[in-house]
Formats: sequence, structure tokens, C-alpha cells
Amino acid sequence: MGKTLVLTEKPSVARDIARVLGCRQNGSGCISGGQYIVTWALGHLVTLADPEAYDKKYQTWRMEDLPMLPKHMQLVVIKQTAAQFKAVSALMRRPDVSELVIATDAGREGELVARWIMMKAGWKGTTKRLWISSQTDASIRQGFANLRNASEYDALFRSARARSEADWLVGLNVTRALTCKHNAQLAAGRVQTPTLSLIVQREEEIARFVPKPYYTVWAEFGDFRAVWRDRSGNSRLSDASAAQKICALVQNKRATLVSVQRTYKHKAPPAAYDLTELQRDANRKYAYSAKQTLSLMQSLYETHKLLTYPRTDSRYITRDVAATLPERLRAICVGPYKDAAQKLLRTRPLSVKYIVADDKVTDHHAIIPTEQYVNLSALSHEERNIYDLVVKRFLAVLSPAYEYEEVKLTLQVDKQQFFATGTTTRTAGWKALYGMADDEEAEEENRAQELPPLSQGHSLPVRAVRVKEGKTKPPARYTEATLLTAMENPASQVEDSRLRSVLSQTSGLGTPATRADIIEKLFDSFCIERKGKEIHPTSKGKQLIRIVPPDLKSAALTAQWEQKLQLIAKGQMREDAFIADMREYAAHLVSAVIASDAQFVHDNVTREKCPDCGKYLLDVQGKHGRMLVCPDRECGYRKTLTRTTNARCPNCHKKLEMRGEGDKRTFTCVCGYREKLADFEKRREERGAGKRDVQRYLQNQEKATAGASALADQLAKWKEQQ
Repeated sequence: MGKTLVLTEKPSVARDIARVLGCRQNGSGCISGGQYIVTWALGHLVTLADPEAYDKKYQTWRMEDLPMLPKHMQLVVIKQTAAQFKAVSALMRRPDVSELVIATDAGREGELVARWIMMKAGWKGTTKRLWISSQTDASIRQGFANLRNASEYDALFRSARARSEADWLVGLNVTRALTCKHNAQLAAGRVQTPTLSLIVQREEEIARFVPKPYYTVWAEFGDFRAVWRDRSGNSRLSDASAAQKICALVQNKRATLVSVQRTYKHKAPPAAYDLTELQRDANRKYAYSAKQTLSLMQSLYETHKLLTYPRTDSRYITRDVAATLPERLRAICVGPYKDAAQKLLRTRPLSVKYIVADDKVTDHHAIIPTEQYVNLSALSHEERNIYDLVVKRFLAVLSPAYEYEEVKLTLQVDKQQFFATGTTTRTAGWKALYGMADDEEAEEENRAQELPPLSQGHSLPVRAVRVKEGKTKPPARYTEATLLTAMENPASQVEDSRLRSVLSQTSGLGTPATRADIIEKLFDSFCIERKGKEIHPTSKGKQLIRIVPPDLKSAALTAQWEQKLQLIAKGQMREDAFIADMREYAAHLVSAVIASDAQFVHDNVTREKCPDCGKYLLDVQGKHGRMLVCPDRECGYRKTLTRTTNARCPNCHKKLEMRGEGDKRTFTCVCGYREKLADFEKRREERGAGKRDVQRYLQNQEKATAGASALADQLAKWKEQQ
């Protein structure tokens, strides 16, 4: 009997699978055992060839050579990981290897990683597929006991290949056209451009917005307060004198309680997390970027094995997974979750009506805890925060509904009516896990409050009355949380009702697995910048949206593409038909760029020249601080001016910036605080941190801003245009 070769996506996953399969002998790029040989990729080992591989003329970027439309797309081995590809390829050619198990990530991109390696290496043997949602030993064993035929995922691979080729055709052609036309580093893509358009449109709405003052009248009744409303239920007055007149009418009067309405209500727990919802909450609560949350989730999934597969768009589980819920609850009976988990375990039967829905589960179910024992002390602070979000949501979705009584009071004072809303909790249910605080972002006049026991006909003195002035607010700038929501549900950005209907049936802009990379790409290309939690478009981003072909900015168009990719994955659409459309569309976009008379102007040019090519450098705000960047695409020179660090100001506790170079490096703060690096090191040593710790800290800061390695650039290449 021949051996089975297991192909994983990462070395860490390979080690886990090898241990479960009893493979202990380390080899060249693999771990061997009696029946199995486990090997790994390093992300993508094989990728689509660059344009110059098809024709040497593409080595120079020239408008007259566009569009680039190769008849057949070629695969090449990524140079930086060629040694590992050679090892994997050699294993596939071994005469004693008769079967291959694809054990890359169970998703569209994971399928592409494996299939391209197999195609380039020339694998023709029997192929099976491991499809699991968690990396625990039990899940791996169960997965190998129920391997599927790889042919079941052929359509998924075709969808992944179509996505990659479409991004090559559209992204590379438009990027070259824009760069050649305007002599600037400009990039566009089928998803990143509509996403940037959302941010620019919001900024334009804010710029056009003219705030208008309004006035509300509030009456205090001791234990509660009420707001004045007119007969149509409106609480806002545009005239200050009218508001003061109402104040004068009710001052020092008595109010009669003319109506008490009590309504029983219940609120079901929120659904379990998918990746996008988790990224939203992590950004709101901890200010984590979407990319950071995904990275932490990958660690909790792969390294700690405490959570299930992160790159999911489902918020429910199937009935067969529901059978494992008691074991998962027992696994989280630790620390702050112990009491809640044990309480649910004592519940028979366990309520699953808010989490089980077979028809709503796609490739992977919702993110939930695994059956793995939890050692909370082994988690970093950031990992613990993400784990806490998931576990609390898991406990909540298995808990009873929040039951309460809503009370609405209507009070009359000298023909003027005031209204108050309050709640009385009957059963805390799932809300006990989060505390009973109401949404603090709700408008003040709509917030509930605790009300005393009152009955119709009561007479109450008006203890105080006041006018509160407010102003209408412009639309809020996007945070990563709200941008993820807009990307997931871009239908509101489209006026055409037919296209809006299409959008409501698709995953929106990108997928849960790619949205974080799309946002990061916009930061890295200096099209957007972060100020606090808010995302602002830069001058470059605003101009880019003005000069790209109009239909490339459309959320509807890219969502239709994603819908077609889903149809390909389901075997309901031909891959070649989609690619033919993309080839035609790429040519159309290049023609549109050539015909455009739009201009691009760098408004951040400094008087400092690039030491490599002599062009004037641009002053840009990067993710980690200010930089000087050469505008020449082929030069690529960058110089850091300031770098935001994790060190905190001893006065105001905000993050310090580091400026200068070498011995002149100095920490500065917006509050005016300044401290030389030498003094900073001394202060750290006095607190117990040695000089080596300080140097390690600074090195980590530099790594965060130095840019991706060549390998990372290759691995990111296929995500940046999504």
C-alpha cells in the first residue's frame, strides 16, 4: 500500500496534523510517518506570472502596450519560496506516494493554494479533501475519518481561479493605465476602488452638510424626566423663542399623568459571530483594525485551537455541530465564564433555537469555541480580548431572551404634552452576560430610563424645566467597524432598485476573508488615513476616485462579479464565460483612462529631493506615522519622519511619536511632552525593564513600519486588488 501525502497551507498546521497522524520523522520540507507524509506550503508557492513573462515589452510600463490580455494565463513558482515548492514537488513524484490529501484552509483561497501547486508539480494521482472547521486533535481525526473526494471542490477551485485571473486582468491593466497616464503611483481594483469611493462619498457629504440648530424642552419630575412633543410626535423646535414660550407656560405647574402604557417585550440574543461582525465589535470596543482581529483569530484557531475557523460568513451552526455544544461548554468552564457555562449545562434540553439553522450555514459555520481545554494565562492580552468576545457571544446565543416591560408615560401640563419612556426588567436572560446598560449612542429623547411606579391620574409637580439646544449632525465618518458594515451591505449606496436587489443577495464588497486586506491596502497606498478611530480620505484618494473610470467605482458592479463567482463555485456558471467578460471589461477600462481628460496633481510635494533618483519627495501620513515617499514607481525610496509608538506619555497617557534618527531620536506628544531616547531608556530601566528590552521594543516598532518582506509581498499580491 502506497503512502498518502498531506498538503497543508502552513508549517504550524502541518506539525499539528503530523502529530495526530503519528508522523515524527523530520525530512526535507516534510514530516514522515508509517502511512502519511505531511508537507506544507508557505501560503502561495505558485502564482500567476507577471506581465513581462508573456512579453519582454511589458518590462517597461507604456500606455501603447495596453491592454495586456494573455490568451492563456501562466503559472510560475514564487522565487522566495522556490525551495519549498521543489521539496513538495519531489514528494509528489515519489513512486511510493499514491494518494494526496488537500489539507489547506477549507475555503476558496485555500483551494487555490493547493490546486496551483498540484498543477505546477504535475500531480495526476488520487486526490482527497480534508474539510474541517477547527484545528483540535478530535476535529483532525474526525476529518481524516471522513475524507471527501477532491472532485467535490472542483467548482470552488474554478471560482478561485476566476477571481484571481479577473483581478490580474482588471487590476494590473487599470493600475498601469492610471500610472502611465498621470505619472504617479496609482492603483485600482475591482473591490478596493468601490471601497475607497464609499469613503470619499462620505467625506463629500460631510463637506456639503450645513448644521441647523434645534431646541428640545425637558421637564424634571424628581425621579425621572420627560421631553415635550407636538401632536405629530416631533420633539425638536427650530425656533428658540417657541421653546422658551413652552418653558414659561409649564414652569412651576403641575402635570397630570394622562396615559400609562405597559407593553411586554422580549429581545432575542444576537446571533453568533461571523468574521465581519467580530471585526466590527473588536474595532468598536478595542479599536483593533480588521487585519489585527483576523490575525488574532488565526492565532486562536491555529496555535491555541480554542476557536473554530475564522474566515466564515455564517452566523449559525448545523444540527450535527449542535450535538457537540455540551462538550464545548464544559471546555469553557474556566475563569469568568464558569458560572454561566455551568448554568447552561444544567439546562435540559439546551436551547439552540437562536444558533441552529442548517439552511443558513455556508462552507463554514459560525465562530464558536472548540472542545479544547482553555488555559487563559497562555493568551496574550489582545488574544484574550478576542476570545472574550467570542465566548460571551457563544454563551449569550444559548441563553434565554431578555424579557422586559416597556412603560410609556404621557403627561399634560397646561395643554402641553410631555413623554417619558422607561423599562422594567423581568428576566435578564442573555443581557446578564453584558450588563444591563442601554445603547449610549441612542438619541437622548429616545433613551429609556428607570421609572417609579405610577398610575393614570397621578398629579406631579414640575420641579424644573429647561431648553436644550442641539445641532443636526452630518453623517459620521467611517470607522473600520462601520466601513466593514458598508462593505458587507453596500445596497444603500445604489439608486437602481434592481441592482440594489442584486446587492442584497450577495456578500457585498469582497468577502469576510478579504475585507481586512482591502482596507489595509488603501492605508498602505496612502489613499486613506486614520485619525483616532475615524477614516479620512487623503488628497490622493479623493483625486483617484475622480480620475478612475466611473463604473469601476460602482458597488453594484463588483457585487455582481462576486455573485457570478459564487455561481461558478456552485457549478451554475461557466468559468470561461466570466473570464471573457473580464477581458472585455479590462480593455474597456484602459480605453476609458486613455480618453479621460482628468488631471492628477500631487499637493503634498516637499522641497527635499530623493537621494536615489532626484525627484521631489512626497510628505504622506502612513499607518504608523509620517513618511517621505518618492513619487517614482520604479524608485520606491521611503524615509520615516515620525513613528507612532506604543509608549505612553507620562502626562496625558496618549501614544508617543518618535522623531529623528540615531542618537537624536526623541519621543514627543501632542500635549507638548518631549523626552530623548536615552532618558526614555533610563526611565524604563528604573521601572525594571533593561536596556535590551528597550532595544527589542524599538526593533519591533521598526519592523512594524519597515514594510512587508519579499515573501509577504508575494503572498499579499493576490489580495490587494480584491
